[in-house]
Amino acid sequence: MAAEGPAGQPPSRTKRADAQRNRETVLTAAAAVFVTAGVDAPIRQIAAQAGVGMATIYRHFPTRADLVTAVYQHQIEACAEAGPKLLADADTPLAALHQWVDLFVDFLVTKHGLADALQSDSDRFAALHAYFLDRLLPVCAQLLDAAVESDDIKPGVQPYELMRGIGNLCIGRDNDPRYDPRRLVALLLQGLRRPQTS
Repeated sequence: MAAEGPAGQPPSRTKRADAQRNRETVLTAAAAVFVTAGVDAPIRQIAAQAGVGMATIYRHFPTRADLVTAVYQHQIEACAEAGPKLLADADTPLAALHQWVDLFVDFLVTKHGLADALQSDSDRFAALHAYFLDRLLPVCAQLLDAAVESDDIKPGVQPYELMRGIGNLCIGRDNDPRYDPRRLVALLLQGLRRPQTS
């Protein structure tokens, strides 16, 4: 009979859970470090932020490109999973759309440098871009459809157009402290509103 780990679990299951927790911790730490120091930040800085050894990072992510890709995917997943939750919890579909767009802008603004880091591996970048669209377009479409159905916004807005427009508004934020893309994104969303009849 195999020895049991904590709480009566087999050791392998406990190790897998610990490994998954470590991986999540590293991804969260790496995302935070990338925001302030860019994707070329020293691995030791990410390890310190995560509270793990450098060997733990290399065990999960053997190359920097692996780590950058995983951070990108992790942030995409968080943004994708937030959409349905916001729609269920917000007071109105329009409020859910606004909250999700805020998260999407956070994602776009904080991923600066990630795409550049992957340009040397075009196949990897193309796969990430496809993953980005596959995961986020349906979420954006769901939010837009709900806001149209509630009569808050005009019909006809395409999810890809909206996401692309928001993405374009976020360009240039890193090298111009006077530019706040959120103000322009708010104006864009205001333009989607259905005119109120008196």
